[in-house]
Amino acid sequence: MRSHQIFERMSPALASEIFTYLHTSDRPIYKAAIQGLANQRKLRPVFIERKPPGERHQWMKSALSRPVSDALAAHLIQAWLLGAHKVMLCDFLDALGIEHGEDGTVEQLPPAADKAKISEAVEQLLSKHPFETVAVYLHAFRDMDSEVQWPPLDEILADDARLKLGSEISS
Repeated sequence: MRSHQIFERMSPALASEIFTYLHTSDRPIYKAAIQGLANQRKLRPVFIERKPPGERHQWMKSALSRPVSDALAAHLIQAWLLGAHKVMLCDFLDALGIEHGEDGTVEQLPPAADKAKISEAVEQLLSKHPFETVAVYLHAFRDMDSEVQWPPLDEILADDARLKLGSEISS
């Protein structure tokens, strides 16, 4: 699932949580996102900035759900995960025995991972973190490195209803 599809399928509440976090904790990325989205729509950024937060966040979620916004959507998801959810990232990587930085970043992913180990790591995440946040992380993780494919993770994402995002549940 591409990043724009993650935004398309996530709840408005989670999208608002992401935007609120970035607005509060990573203002340069938030402002760059508004600038990028405004440029795509041939608008002035002030047009977006003047909207009340609820309306602005709804507009941003909709704009980030478009394929043209995929790179920007990926950047925002990564910034939010690395900033607000370092513990979750590190929990997952620790459970898989993958070396990582303090913020959950990885230099090189292993080319394969055992399904039982991934399942156990996913269960640990779901027991400690909100399901939708875990789902966004795992879908983003899956899409982050096009050279590394983990079919067992794909199976888990396809089969576990707790990891479905919004409209993906009904399809």
